[in-house]
Amino acid sequence: MKKYLILIVLIVWFTGPLMATHQRAGEITFRYVSGLTYEITIVTYSYAPSPADRYELEIKWGDNTSSILPRANGPIGQLGHIGEIVGPDIKKNLYTGVHTFTGASIYKITVEDPNRNYGVQNIPNSVEVPLFIETELIIAPGVGINSSPQLLLPPIDQGCVDQQFIHNPGAYDPDGDSLSFHLVACRGAGGENIPGYQYPNKVGTNTTGSFSMNDTTGEILWQNPKMQGEYNISFLIEEWRHKKKIGYVTRDMQITIVTCDNQAPVISPMNDTCVEAGTTLRFNVLATDADNNAIKLTAVGAPLLITNPAVFTSLFDSVGRNTGIFSWVTTCTHVRKNPYQVYFKATDNDTPVNLFDLKSINITVVGPAPRNLAAVPLGNSIQLKWNKNRCSNVSGYKIYRRNGFYGYVPGHCETGVPLYTSYQLIATMKTTDTLFVDSELARGIDYCYMVVATYPDGAESYASNEACTQLKKDVPVITNISVQKTGTNDGRIYLAWSKPTEIDPVQTPGPYKYLIYRSDDLSGTTFHLLDSLTSLIDTTFIDDNINTLDHGLNYRVDLYNDTPGNRFLVGPTQKASSVFITLAPGDKKVRITINTLVPWTNEQFVIYRKNESTLLFDSIGASISPTFIDYNCINGKSYCYRVKAVGTYGTAGITDPLINFSQETCAVPIDNEEPCAPVLSVVPDCDSFQNGLSWENINPDCSADIAKYIIYYQPPQAEKFVPLDSTQALTYTHANLNSIAGCYIVSAVDFVGNRSIMSDTICIDNDACGTYHLPNVFTPNGDERNDLFIPFPYSGVEKIDLQIVNRWGNLIFSTQDPAIKWEGKIQSTNQPVSDGVYYYVCDVYELTLHGTVKRTLKGSITVIR
Repeated sequence: MKKYLILIVLIVWFTGPLMATHQRAGEITFRYVSGLTYEITIVTYSYAPSPADRYELEIKWGDNTSSILPRANGPIGQLGHIGEIVGPDIKKNLYTGVHTFTGASIYKITVEDPNRNYGVQNIPNSVEVPLFIETELIIAPGVGINSSPQLLLPPIDQGCVDQQFIHNPGAYDPDGDSLSFHLVACRGAGGENIPGYQYPNKVGTNTTGSFSMNDTTGEILWQNPKMQGEYNISFLIEEWRHKKKIGYVTRDMQITIVTCDNQAPVISPMNDTCVEAGTTLRFNVLATDADNNAIKLTAVGAPLLITNPAVFTSLFDSVGRNTGIFSWVTTCTHVRKNPYQVYFKATDNDTPVNLFDLKSINITVVGPAPRNLAAVPLGNSIQLKWNKNRCSNVSGYKIYRRNGFYGYVPGHCETGVPLYTSYQLIATMKTTDTLFVDSELARGIDYCYMVVATYPDGAESYASNEACTQLKKDVPVITNISVQKTGTNDGRIYLAWSKPTEIDPVQTPGPYKYLIYRSDDLSGTTFHLLDSLTSLIDTTFIDDNINTLDHGLNYRVDLYNDTPGNRFLVGPTQKASSVFITLAPGDKKVRITINTLVPWTNEQFVIYRKNESTLLFDSIGASISPTFIDYNCINGKSYCYRVKAVGTYGTAGITDPLINFSQETCAVPIDNEEPCAPVLSVVPDCDSFQNGLSWENINPDCSADIAKYIIYYQPPQAEKFVPLDSTQALTYTHANLNSIAGCYIVSAVDFVGNRSIMSDTICIDNDACGTYHLPNVFTPNGDERNDLFIPFPYSGVEKIDLQIVNRWGNLIFSTQDPAIKWEGKIQSTNQPVSDGVYYYVCDVYELTLHGTVKRTLKGSITVIR
């Protein structure tokens, strides 16, 4: 009795899927409700004539629970809603339900339904392969409230032989999160990748055309398919918030390719655009058809769905032409960092296939600029004021400053303050106050400001007008700290300043006195008094017999009102340092780092090197950054340098340019530099069970003297890398492997023994050669063509456990040999089996990076003689 029960179970297991052949495409999306509760929607597209209709579907929530969701669309029949017919033999099915999750976690929400429709070209034996779709929901404090991307264009599409196929899922995110897209393999039973699955351009005669998906726009492009038929593809739509992935939706879609004798309509090119919140965006969309077919022009996208939506109106112009008008009266609530996508579709009315063109446009709604920015000097500070922003959803402001007017006019889609203006961010306000005070500023500088409004999602408005001003010049302005002589106890500094020109004679009647201070370090931590001067026009000082070799020096000049009985500090200059250079010798070079802390702007540094013949310093180059590398050096030879800094306050009435010299210092180049890490790539040779390694040196500056490369290998399950070999070549073949699985790194070694850091780790697993899978038909008729049941090409299989049974469950053949080589005979009698369908279960033991892994294959074999 037990034997017969097993036979019944086997027959049901093998033949059950044959009665459920219908699923074409599908996806799962979710919408946040409240707390831990979400509304889930499953959409599937099925083969309408199939008797295997689904009035309900089981969904697994990812928390070890599941539910049965009823279909919710279409007319109501005896068992419930019957779905909607949306095309020839195509039915759309919606299933909805609400689920409350238990807490913060990552939930994989899945649906698996047998089976797909018959005859999918790129899925072997599709009639026996389930549809598996998955969506990831992340509930975590750092994520916050989140709804999944919504897909506005259906996962059923069609194209023509020898014509470009284009598709876009029409994804938008209701929370304004960023989306990315990439292709993945279609999945079947248990969520595993379908054995033998291929992208459409890898099947039959389609191999001449490319198949790709734009990871930013989601556009799928198939160049000129050659074979008619149905094809399934799958891709992920991933959500990103603050540069972190917060979930994804998987879409499994079907493409039908047929022969056509007409051409698709064409939508004229459109450019991405921006619109200031509170204004109206309006543009035309033109579609034409070379065959003069009538055109239906439609639009979908977030702007047409949200509060205060856009409107799209299609007008019939003439035969073969249609113009649509897109109009959107924007509001402040529409402002967001990421653009809105709108998808326009032009479809002709030809038969039997309605061809189409699809174009998308990104629309960014930008917040208005802060208005009427004004800058007013107040003592040592500058006060900024601007008008309150008309958008009440502003969350704060960013304050930018630079020395000198730029004349910035923002471009149409240029938000914030771009880096090329040299404006620096000096403050970020988290409130909506419209007042800011910039403190501790220097005299003599023309300070300019711009303000940008910010929004909760990180969006930035257009920049305000530029507002410029400077502090009153009622104290001296330091201009020069130049090294005139280098030494440890006989060094000399030239110090100079610009006298005050806007002293209030009532408040500060004089006479005046300058007090000169020095700090024996670059940053000016501890000042001590050097001397004093009693004449307002005496603005220079020589600081002699000091150490200018070992460290930088910092100076400050204080102005005092020296009226008898009314002595007080009028104000100090900004502190300013000497130019102090440090040298870092390398291989045939010396790196010069220029250190200086001054209130003015150093616009250029001129580099001088001592000429060993004339003993004079010759100019060898200039730099606008505080670093310079002298490459024209010989190892072991001493080189001496000094630097001239050329600066400016950018203000009339102050010496310009400001010239200051560094100390003199020397260094000896030496090869102490490691080579650059090689850039490694590994390509498996599946036929020969070997891996081909190759690498390249991206930067010749640190790779010119490489003596050899050391190759390291980490076998599967090993904890550490071990040296494998060394070579002077840029390639290496790792041969005689039991499995191609393994990891590699490479290091370069130069002629003096310096070693580079390791290359990136490159790992190869067995699936690089394709997973072990079996054909579904063979012909053991003795014609020496397809006479044996053997697997497709494979590698890294330790053994298998294969059992083949007939329709009654009787064992016909078994083996542990991965090559199988079944001749179509009953193993026990050596008699040929009859033509027909046989069923197998095959446990495959594969050698992977993580050790031997068992994978179970189930399917059928058709024997044809």
